[in-house]
Amino acid sequence: MSKRPHVEIYTDGACSGNPGPGGWAVLLRYGKHEKELSGGEKKTTNNRMELTAAIQALQSLKESCSVDLFTDSEYLKRGVTEWMDGWKELGWRRGKPGKTKKLANADLWQTLDRVVEDHHVKWHWVQAHAGNQENERVDALARKAIPS
Repeated sequence: MSKRPHVEIYTDGACSGNPGPGGWAVLLRYGKHEKELSGGEKKTTNNRMELTAAIQALQSLKESCSVDLFTDSEYLKRGVTEWMDGWKELGWRRGKPGKTKKLANADLWQTLDRVVEDHHVKWHWVQAHAGNQENERVDALARKAIPS
């Protein structure tokens, strides 16, 4: 089996009001090559934009890759690395067996679960607005993508 290409991904979501209009952005880096992606929605939440950024990033990859994905969203990182298996066991709900509640953003979590399967992803949390150049870059792109 051949070695997977290695891609660095930086993601961010932003909202003007929560809920309100929101934007998401992605920076993909493969060697010396970079690509930016962004988009927005008129009525959404910050968490939905964080999830959308990760989904769009992973869906944009043309082949199975080894990915280092950087996010300033603990919700996204912890959701994927700590909580998702439990939600799946409960039928995409949260809580305890016999006493479950609706899972917020279940549609996006299910989509993310599917797109992650195609890649080997390592999830990294970075502190927002702390001088990380790539995080600041995707933050600015996400804010710019918010529909007016």
